[in-house]
Amino acid sequence: MRYTVHGATGAQGSPVVSALTAAGAEVSALTRDHQTSIPGVETVVADLASSDSLARAYGDADGVFVHLPAAPDEVLRPMARNIAAALRTANPARVVISTSGRLVSSPQGQDAVLSSLIAGVAEAGISHAVIEPRLFFENLLMPPLVEAVRGDGVLRYPIREDISISWASHLDIADAAVELLVNKTRTTGIVGLGQLSGITGKDLAAAYSTYLGREVVFEAVVPAEFGKNIASAVGEAAAAGVVALYQGLWEAPAHVIDDATSAQQKLGLTPRTTEQWLTDMSF
Repeated sequence: MRYTVHGATGAQGSPVVSALTAAGAEVSALTRDHQTSIPGVETVVADLASSDSLARAYGDADGVFVHLPAAPDEVLRPMARNIAAALRTANPARVVISTSGRLVSSPQGQDAVLSSLIAGVAEAGISHAVIEPRLFFENLLMPPLVEAVRGDGVLRYPIREDISISWASHLDIADAAVELLVNKTRTTGIVGLGQLSGITGKDLAAAYSTYLGREVVFEAVVPAEFGKNIASAVGEAAAAGVVALYQGLWEAPAHVIDDATSAQQKLGLTPRTTEQWLTDMSF
């Protein structure tokens, strides 16, 4: 069986490629760069601005793993339309979409770009599932955060200390993708990914303390200040997007997945704890 993976060399797509390969699947790594190569994996060049290019790249794929790049909605909107059109043309047996932290099941509001992509796949009659995480542990690997933990013993992050969040790892996304693609789990619809009861900033710091064998404390940083601190590392535009996301979270009572649609309930998968993730990352 062959599976095509979007963003195959990126932070989220790369673990999916590795997990699918480890499961014995053939993988086509979707890339925009003709010079990109992944040892042991076929790379397929495609342009997200062209539905014809994408349809050719999907080719005879039995399944496709989709996630959109980090970009403003005005950039993502035509990409989503092109992906949906290409999937209608290629008609793979299965499509798995990761929302990458955007929400499509929230009663307070659904991400319009991703909702349109999902609707396009559904209208084509293609079997599909949507992995909906909240926040990624990998966000904690930004250099300024790592330096503060290692140097000062302080985990500084733009969330309130008391807010419960369903954190997850890109590695958990990969596990869910294998279950939904290779293992033929016919689960459809939303699959929430992350810690079920949610964990707080204080919980994160406690896990760091246990892993490192020394005290790490959590310090809430207001989103605007956090944006200033990371702008040199990620760029002004990306920092502005981060500030907007965390300003919304700063005012939210919680940011947790629904038990009924969780990966724990629907797939029998338990996401990594903070300590497990730190171990996997060899932090």
